[in-house]
Amino acid sequence: MENKKVVAVFLFFSFLLILLLLFLPDVSFATQGPKAEEEITMHLGSRLPLWSIIPFIGILLSIALFPLLLPDFWHHHFGKVSAAWALILAIPFIIAFKGEAVHEILHIYFIDYIPFIILLWGLFTAAGGIFLKGTIKGTPAVNTLMLIIGTILASWMGTTGASMLLIRPVLRANKYRKRKVHIVVFFIFLVSNIGCSLTPLGDPPLFLGFLHGVHFFWTFHLIPHMGVISIFLLFIFFLLDLIYYKKEKENIPKEVQKEPIKIEGLYNILFLGGIIGAVLMSGVWKAGKINLLGVQLYIQNIVRDLIIVVMGLLSWYVTPKRVREDNAFTWFPIKEVAYLFAGIFMTIVPALAILRAGSQGSLAFIINNVKEPFHYFWITGGLSSFLDNAPTYLTFLNTALGKFFPSMEELDAVHALMAHKTVFLEAISAGAVFMGANTYIGNAPNFMVRSIAEENGVVMPSFFGYMLKYSIPILIPSFILVTLVFFRG
Repeated sequence: MENKKVVAVFLFFSFLLILLLLFLPDVSFATQGPKAEEEITMHLGSRLPLWSIIPFIGILLSIALFPLLLPDFWHHHFGKVSAAWALILAIPFIIAFKGEAVHEILHIYFIDYIPFIILLWGLFTAAGGIFLKGTIKGTPAVNTLMLIIGTILASWMGTTGASMLLIRPVLRANKYRKRKVHIVVFFIFLVSNIGCSLTPLGDPPLFLGFLHGVHFFWTFHLIPHMGVISIFLLFIFFLLDLIYYKKEKENIPKEVQKEPIKIEGLYNILFLGGIIGAVLMSGVWKAGKINLLGVQLYIQNIVRDLIIVVMGLLSWYVTPKRVREDNAFTWFPIKEVAYLFAGIFMTIVPALAILRAGSQGSLAFIINNVKEPFHYFWITGGLSSFLDNAPTYLTFLNTALGKFFPSMEELDAVHALMAHKTVFLEAISAGAVFMGANTYIGNAPNFMVRSIAEENGVVMPSFFGYMLKYSIPILIPSFILVTLVFFRG
């Protein structure tokens, strides 16, 4: 039976590949000499048809449906499914656009995917070596307090660092609880997404803004926005957790002996600090760049990635094996993210190129109608729920700069945007950060938290289940509240 399913899936992918090959655009290019990366992206994005995002939609549907329809197949072959969708895009893309396509693929892997995975791996490894030992009882008050702590930490150690540091203690504190899916979901909402709003260290789009001239502490402008939505969500969580706790209270076992709270592997904080310092260093140190296969790589970014790898390896070799075993540490969550996002980053290339083409691309009807602050908030956030939020942020940052300060140099325009059109930059920043919580793929820690929860016996909702049961009914009203308070126009 399993072999038949594999054959069926293979035939399905083959059919899609043949379909794309049959409908390749008729394009040919004359050799025009070397071009700037921005020129290539804009030129390519203006010619890509909207249906070129089909493989991206396909991999999203695979992530959503395969765990429900073919759970055993998905568990053993999700990496192959990701690779299949990547090839479905890459093969016709390269045949049609030749060198330009190769450049775009190399660019997204060298500039985005590899640093992305290195950072996640480093934070995952270092945070996984810190074991909070002792008896913590997951009452509504304790759970809310842990969410508050995680929300505050996320802006200073990144969503991945804060999520990996706290998700296991949260799960252990609630191991006796029957209903705990909501605890993990609100953890994703607050710690893995919304909490990272206050500094460029919190989330890649804010760091990208910092690299383009947004002042490091400018993001403190988002304190009111983060405060409103965090208080709203924490209040809902506390009430929901209190209701469930009261229903289960009679069946909660009594603790025979309470173990004092103790932290093992605390020296991993030094490695986390080294990783965060490396990220900050890459934003302030300018060391030139090198050319690798036509892609411009900044030396400071290469040094950053090497430092992160060293920090991760030191954490792995210094931390006793027993500590990681007690912490239920495994490599599966980072492996799942690496395999799936390798396919996502490949298939996302046409969507990002079309967006960057602005009014010249197939999504011009969206770009041309983004005018008010709430437009920027919802379109940046909506796309960040499914696309990489860093380039989405940059796309609409550039849209705002071109609209309000078309004749200025970028740095001057960014400073003018901060000073005179603050609400627009707030809308773009909040949308990119907050709405990553809408889906499992909106932010990489979402996937990792879900995977760790499932390893610990929590039956997490499916891709669509998460959206229909939690993010749409809970997050969308909270985003409407933020819109009414801050972005009405």
